[in-house]
Amino acid sequence: MNAVYWIWGTTLAIITFVVVPLALHLLHRTLKAATSIERYARESLTAGVGIANNTAAIPALEQTLATAGSLVEASKLLKARANDIGSIAVDLAASR
Repeated sequence: MNAVYWIWGTTLAIITFVVVPLALHLLHRTLKAATSIERYARESLTAGVGIANNTAAIPALEQTLATAGSLVEASKLLKARANDIGSIAVDLAASR
């Protein structure tokens, strides 16, 4: 019967002094990792919201570029007409 108590006591001691502290240590490491992941996720969310806010103006920029293209065409026409008017004015001045 003494051998049974000795095995039972040894097993209880191993569980008490090895398994439980090891389990607590591993749970603590898991909690630290989960907290770190949560912090990084929060930072990623903040960065993602900032990116979304900064890129919200892209459709407006595309409209601006489309409008700028038509303005370039209009300015080329105005330059051609101004050159025509300038050459007519030079011809008129030369004929007087």
